[in-house]
Parts: sequence; structure tokens; C-alpha cells
Amino acid sequence: VLSVTDAETLRAALVSKRQDLVESYQKYSPGERRLLEEGFHPDSVLFGPITLHSESDWIHSHPEPRQDFADFYRNPYRSTPVKGRNTIYIQTIGSFGDSEESTQLYVEWLQEYCEAFYYGLAVRLLEPVPVSDTACAFRVNTNSHNLQIHAGMGIFSFARYDDNFYSRNYKGRLQKTKKLTPGDYSLFSGCYTPPITSTLLYRSCKTLTHEIGHIFGLKHCQWLRCVMQGSNHLEESDRRPLDLCPICVRKLQSAIGFRIAERYQALLRWIESGLSSVTSKDKLETETKPHKPTRAFEESREWLLKCLSVLEDVLI
Repeated sequence: VLSVTDAETLRAALVSKRQDLVESYQKYSPGERRLLEEGFHPDSVLFGPITLHSESDWIHSHPEPRQDFADFYRNPYRSTPVKGRNTIYIQTIGSFGDSEESTQLYVEWLQEYCEAFYYGLAVRLLEPVPVSDTACAFRVNTNSHNLQIHAGMGIFSFARYDDNFYSRNYKGRLQKTKKLTPGDYSLFSGCYTPPITSTLLYRSCKTLTHEIGHIFGLKHCQWLRCVMQGSNHLEESDRRPLDLCPICVRKLQSAIGFRIAERYQALLRWIESGLSSVTSKDKLETETKPHKPTRAFEESREWLLKCLSVLEDVLI
């Protein structure tokens, strides 16, 4: 089943019928407008319709009103960066990977990706804290039988992005012999975390940018394939693209003020810095940290190159 929206409805969602918003849209360059309007074409290779596979998909199970650009723009509660409030902070809770060094390296990759995605804003890493510092409640999930913490708004986990998370053989499952005692956070000491892979990094980048997008006032997207689509399960999450649809690009651009081409170039640099291979023996011997695994981002890299080719007139 396909969620199909006609070109006229998409144009109204992107451009709006408000005169002031129509006028601000006309300030985009011809190349930028050409890119944003790619989604109107049913045969577009850049922005396609949302694919719905089952009743368990987000749009079916969580009925929500669609948020077009005008709805986003007039929302008085959306966050807009201003001088003195233009930094995104990331803080890790607990360990990740097989050492503190791998945890730090992983979140540094996420920090750099976040800075490219939210181009023009600073992203800072706070000192990691143990789970006990959150004073959160925890339990064993009745479906997955995995240890789960309950924390506040703005907290999200990458644990379920391990391919084996829902398997009975998942190494992170809590042993039945362990008894849960409120306030006893020793259960989280030495807790299994999935190995850092290219796929895990790819999924983590999606989650990170999706959740931060909500802070800026972007609601779940129901227009075109978009990283801001809601997701109920891993298979649906994997169907989402890594980046934003044209309507959500305009929302974010209006909040931050980046040039679209410069943002895409920053994302491309982040991906390609991991794809570059080490061929020299001397370079290999002087390598001080693991190579950023971005093989899973190859399709996104090709997509960015296509977008930049449409935007070529703004690169001159």
C-alpha cells in the first residue's frame, strides 16, 4: 500500500497559501526551488511516496494530523536558535562498545554527523554519566526480555538497532537468575552492548537526528519518504531514508538558516571521510583510532550527489 499525495497538495504543504510564506519561498534560488519541487513528480528518484506495509506501521497505528510548512511556521512552541541558544548538547548514559574509548569515539562520530545534519549549529558532548546518576526506574521488557530503563523526554537508545536484539539468543538479555531491586544499578555494570558496525552507526544517526528534529518542532512526517517518519519497529525504521523530505527541509532551513547545498556538502564530507581507504603502509602504522565505518551510507552518498547536481547553480 502506498501513501500517495497529489502534486497540488504537496505544493500547498511546501509553499503554503499565505502570501508572506509564498514570498519567502520565492527567495530560494532556482536550483533550490527545483530540488524542493522534485517531490511533486511521481517518477522522482530523490523523493518518493511513503510505503506502508502493514497495520503495525506508524501512520496506521498512530493517527496524527499532517504538519505542513505553514503549521510548523506558526507553532509558537517550536525552538528557533538565537544568539546564546544555538548549541545542541549530547550526553551519553552508561557505556557503549567494549571500552570507554570506543564509547567516546562512537559519540564523536555522532556529534560530527549531527553538526552536518543541523548545519550551522554547534554540537557539544557532555561528560558521560552512569545510569545510577539518572535515578531512573528500570524493568525487564515483557516482550524482548531485555533490561530497559525509563527516563525522561529527550532520552533515546540505540540498543534495539543491533540485528540480534529481538532474538532469543541476544547476549544482552537479562538472566532469569538475576533479581531486579529498585535502586540497584549494579545490573548495568558490564552490561552487554552491541558491536559498533556500519549498520549500527547508520541507524543511530537516523534516531539521533529524528529525535532532535522534534525539539525544533518538526512533527512526524506524512508527506514523502523522510527521516522524520514515525517508526514502530526496526523493519519500518530501516525503510526510512537518512535525510529529510523537501517539506521538512524547508521547516529546518527556516529555523536554522543554512544554505541547502552547503548542508548537503557537509553531510557528504562526513560520509566520504569514512569511505576513504588506507592504502599506504605508513598510514596504516600511524593510524591511532578505528576507521569510521560508513559503508552502510553508500546509498545516501549517491543520493546527496544527485541532490547537489540539481543544486549546481547555487554552487557557483
